[in-house]
Amino acid sequence: MAWNSLVLLPFLLVTVSGNAAPFFNMTFVYVPEDLELGQLAFQLTATDIDGDPLTYSISGPEAFYFTADAQTGNVMLRNTLDRELHAKLTITVRVSDGMNDAVSRKLTIIVEDRNDNAPVFQHLPYETSIPENMKPNSTIYTVFANDSDTGNASKVSYSIEEVIPDSMKNQRLFYILSNGSVMLNGSLDYAKNTFYQLKILAMDSGGMLHNELIFQKSSAYLTLTIRDLPNLDPRFLNEPYSGSVPENCALGTTVLTVTAMDRDTGVNDEISYSITNASIPFAINDTTGIITVSGSLDREQLPGEEVLLEVMAREKKLDIHGKVAQASTLVTVMVTDVNDNKPQFYHCSLPSCNFSTGAQNNFRGNIIEHSSSRLPVSNLSIVAHDPDKSINSNYGLYLQGPNASAFTVSPTKIVGTGEVQLLVQDPSSVDYEISHFMVVQIVANDTGNPTNCCSTATVTISITDSNDHIPEFPQSTYSLSVMENSPAGTVISPNITAYDPDSGAWGQITYQLLPENIRKIFMVNTTTGALLVQNGSLLDRETRSIYHANLQAKDGGNLVGTTVLEITVLDDNDIAPIITGSYFISVEEGQNVRTQIQAIDNDEPGSNNSKLGFKILPGPFSDNFTIDAATNEIYSKEPLDREALEDARGQMVVTVEVYDHGVPQHTTSVNVTITVGDVNDNAPVFLSQSYNFSVFEDSPGSLVGEVEATDADRTEINSRISFLLQRGSGSSNFLIRSSSLGPGHYSGQLSVDPDMSLDYDTLQQKFFSLVVLAENTAADNVGDKANVSVVVHILDINDEPPTVLLPSLQDVRVSENGTQQGLVHTLLASDPDTNHSLVFKKLAVACFKGASSAGEVCWDWFVLAPNGSVLVNSLDIDYELCDRVVLTLRAEDLYTEKGNRYSQNETLQILITDVNDNTPLFLPISETFVVVPEISPVDLQVATVKATDADSGLKGTITFSIVSVVLVEDNGASRPFENLFKVVPKPEQDGYIGSIQVASNLDGSLKGQYQVTVEAQDCEAPVHRAQTTLNIFTVDQSYRVRLQFLATVDEVQSNSEKIKVALITATKAGVYVVAIQSMEDTRTSQVEAKSVMEAYFVYSNGTALDVNQLSMLIQSDPLVLAELVNLGLAVIGPGEVAKPTRETEFIGIIAGLAVFLLVFILIMTLVLVLTTRSYKRKLSAMKALKVATTYSPATAQQGAGIPGTNQYNAEGANPMLNLSLDPSHDLGFHEDSSSVTSVNSLDENTVNAPRDDISAKQDEVQLKEPTDKEVLVAALNLKEPTKTAYTNITFTTTDL
Repeated sequence: MAWNSLVLLPFLLVTVSGNAAPFFNMTFVYVPEDLELGQLAFQLTATDIDGDPLTYSISGPEAFYFTADAQTGNVMLRNTLDRELHAKLTITVRVSDGMNDAVSRKLTIIVEDRNDNAPVFQHLPYETSIPENMKPNSTIYTVFANDSDTGNASKVSYSIEEVIPDSMKNQRLFYILSNGSVMLNGSLDYAKNTFYQLKILAMDSGGMLHNELIFQKSSAYLTLTIRDLPNLDPRFLNEPYSGSVPENCALGTTVLTVTAMDRDTGVNDEISYSITNASIPFAINDTTGIITVSGSLDREQLPGEEVLLEVMAREKKLDIHGKVAQASTLVTVMVTDVNDNKPQFYHCSLPSCNFSTGAQNNFRGNIIEHSSSRLPVSNLSIVAHDPDKSINSNYGLYLQGPNASAFTVSPTKIVGTGEVQLLVQDPSSVDYEISHFMVVQIVANDTGNPTNCCSTATVTISITDSNDHIPEFPQSTYSLSVMENSPAGTVISPNITAYDPDSGAWGQITYQLLPENIRKIFMVNTTTGALLVQNGSLLDRETRSIYHANLQAKDGGNLVGTTVLEITVLDDNDIAPIITGSYFISVEEGQNVRTQIQAIDNDEPGSNNSKLGFKILPGPFSDNFTIDAATNEIYSKEPLDREALEDARGQMVVTVEVYDHGVPQHTTSVNVTITVGDVNDNAPVFLSQSYNFSVFEDSPGSLVGEVEATDADRTEINSRISFLLQRGSGSSNFLIRSSSLGPGHYSGQLSVDPDMSLDYDTLQQKFFSLVVLAENTAADNVGDKANVSVVVHILDINDEPPTVLLPSLQDVRVSENGTQQGLVHTLLASDPDTNHSLVFKKLAVACFKGASSAGEVCWDWFVLAPNGSVLVNSLDIDYELCDRVVLTLRAEDLYTEKGNRYSQNETLQILITDVNDNTPLFLPISETFVVVPEISPVDLQVATVKATDADSGLKGTITFSIVSVVLVEDNGASRPFENLFKVVPKPEQDGYIGSIQVASNLDGSLKGQYQVTVEAQDCEAPVHRAQTTLNIFTVDQSYRVRLQFLATVDEVQSNSEKIKVALITATKAGVYVVAIQSMEDTRTSQVEAKSVMEAYFVYSNGTALDVNQLSMLIQSDPLVLAELVNLGLAVIGPGEVAKPTRETEFIGIIAGLAVFLLVFILIMTLVLVLTTRSYKRKLSAMKALKVATTYSPATAQQGAGIPGTNQYNAEGANPMLNLSLDPSHDLGFHEDSSSVTSVNSLDENTVNAPRDDISAKQDEVQLKEPTDKEVLVAALNLKEPTKTAYTNITFTTTDL
């Protein structure tokens, strides 16, 4: 019974299982930069296969932005993020399960962009100057605004928001391109504007900010200074210019100042002045423009008192065309008169005097003696002249000298210029017998010029002797004749002479004709008296047929005798016929016309010169008429037609020529104008057989077109046309209005009824067929009607929104990594309007990886051109980051006139095609693999690997293979094996599992671990490979344990699951049953066992329990022990039992008795020792309790175990039981060697207790001193005495 008590004695065992460290399965996270402070940024997630509670923390310089909740792993935002400053943050994240060292790793935080930045204009301020002659469409300046955001939010578009100075024209003067280039759209003029200020708006393409679509914008001003160029001529100011200056003024006297300015005010070139007139006594300062007197100025020597100067202003520099910029103006200078001239005398007759010649002081004249009073002295031509002007030229005349009393001067006062005569005042004093000559002095006195007042002219007058005989003609009358139109010099009479008996000069006769006007026609030889024609053109018989003249004969004493001449003009055929009356005839069309032409000829009646004939001259209407030569009547050959006449007035002009029969023959023509009255005998005629017009829909009152018709009738009343629409389908939609284009030419203006609105889209037929009537509305009756077909086509107004064609929105596939460039798809859109211009615009981009958002990674991968072309814009397209891009887009009709110009927003899905560019990746393995060769049949799974490939399809399909198998034995030796294991792939949702299975029977005697190298490769070229090495720990047969049961094999097999559960509960190890079989021989056992279960007890880290360890663990758990006893467990022994022979059995019995006796003695000794030292043990337990309360399990040394064995590492720890030995913390259990007891030497533990004594046996195995047990257990469990399973970190299995 003592032996049984020893077997069932409860030991203080430590129940330990392997504990793995947690690990992170996250490498990077995304955090939006607009996250509010205090909001959740992300959550730290770590995996602990043991399910231990985890604590989290973060560290690192960039952990400044976050704070982490240690329990939940929630990371909150502590400081504001800014992607533009830090697009990527790296922090160290740490997780601890309280059992292992804290695990840390680097975590990359990608700050997601949000549209929180407005475009920022760079290189401000924007200022430039441009020449005013800059050509349209030239680049003025290029602005640039940078948006620090990404994607659409970084794409900046520009527009000109305002132009200063503001005007409609200035708003269209500039435009800006998408690259920021400001372009000139018109012509500049410095004279109108010298500067412009453009407010330029930069706006991004929109992006999300605080969950709203935000468009950021900013503005800047571009200051344009217009640089003036010399392209304009100068201009004179204050024109016209006029000034005055007195004559004889001093040289240098200022007349006036002209001023010119450069119209290119920005250039303001230097201007020089010059006078272009030659020989002008004026000069101009070439810089100041001051005009001065440069020479002697004598008004009387000038052509006129007003001097006209042409002043030229020239710019110093050439203009932009290489020409001289100049302008001219006229300057009028009035030279005012000064009384600086005295009157002087000239020998001439007005108005043919030339006062520029020298004046004369001596004159000669003559007069017949005893001439009557007031008779002027003859042959005396004196003109007095004062060149001064107005009052300065006023002077008086008087006579002086010895004979001054015989004569008087006329006139006595002259202003300026006048003829001077000497008149006889005293006839008696004029006597030839007294003096042949008389002398007088004429004095001209200018009283306004006292210093130089007077001039004197001496006149010598010759006295002529008188005559007392008169010449006489032989006949008192002479009858003569001459042919009219005789040429000059024609002799009419060779000589007609008179007789004067006086001798000498008194007897010398000269002839002349009187009256004086006859001398224009006839002339006489003054010496011979021959009569000649002076001007034959004045001899016109028809005007005057007889002339009467006096022929005067004068002797040397001027005594005159006369005779009468009667000159008859003979007829010459020099008169053309004269047509009397005018010939304007009115007649209604359709009638004949007849009239007589009246004509006369003023040549001599009855002669051929006055005999007349008539004929019609060739002309437009000469064939329509004839003339009767006898009656002189002209008449029409047929009735007249008004419409045949092109003349608007309906006139026919026929020219009739009247001729005489003289030589040379003369003719006269007359126009006979026949006005043909119009009769309404023609119907209207349309100018076109049909008309086609078009008009835009929805345009009430709009003009559709014009029809034109003519009426051949020639009067307004007969050719007036009225238009109307014939009733019919669609005619009510239109109106027509008549208007005159000219005589007989009318237009009908067809327009849409203002109350009607035509809708192109609702019309079945897009045209109307109308009939327009043209009616002649004469005064007395209604003329005929004409009609014409008019087709009105209804044109579409761009009022419908465009539609993106659905076929063009089908999914597009694009290969990753830039293998596909350029155009990948073309979008199509339609617009029901006939006139449209469609462009596409991208509104948003969404990136997806599977069903999840991929952020903004794909925003710049594709470009949507306005023409619908979808172009690849990046070489960074990565299927693994984003496999689906969704473009939100719409079409815009640029020609939209009203209504919505945009289509509905559509989406185009671009599927990224995978390229085999990723290598298979083995996932970390957290578990330890163990194989028990004895119970590992072929195809048994002994380990697994997991690998992923980010590619898709065959590119991401993974196959596994075994590259090598090496057994590393306990002594460190390595042995290669082949075909021990095989790998079977199995796909999973997020990767592939490689099941490592036994390929051939394993050798159970081998100890160590298999290093299996597994290779994973994908299935499409180029093939990518990766390798990993697994450690599979092998458990040899030395760890096989035999459990003997009192139950039969069938009972054990039926209860096998309960048995395994109880064993697992006690050991926390995996139970691998090798066999359940009946006992062949029970003599070696103290019990009558009926069956045996052979099994291995293996932990997940590769360590296994031997029979001793198993016994201790089972017996340390009373409940499990009771359950196993209840299930029939009797003996726990080693796995292999050799069948003994009878001899050996006998020896064994003897040896057993000896051993039993020895054990009994030892037990009794032990009881005595325990009894005598119970008090000492209590003290030791109390000491241990104190030490345990101050000892931290975290400070325990950790050591690696040698899997598959029961050996320990250098620190003396069994890794399977997770126990470590710290010599510095001895609990003081053993104060001498005699207190140390080991039961490792037990080979077999027998449980000898019937089922019905279980409770009694349990009572017997309790500690004799419960107080000691409680204290000891509390020390080992750190004051947790109620737990039945505990861990003592200071124990190792050797203490068992």
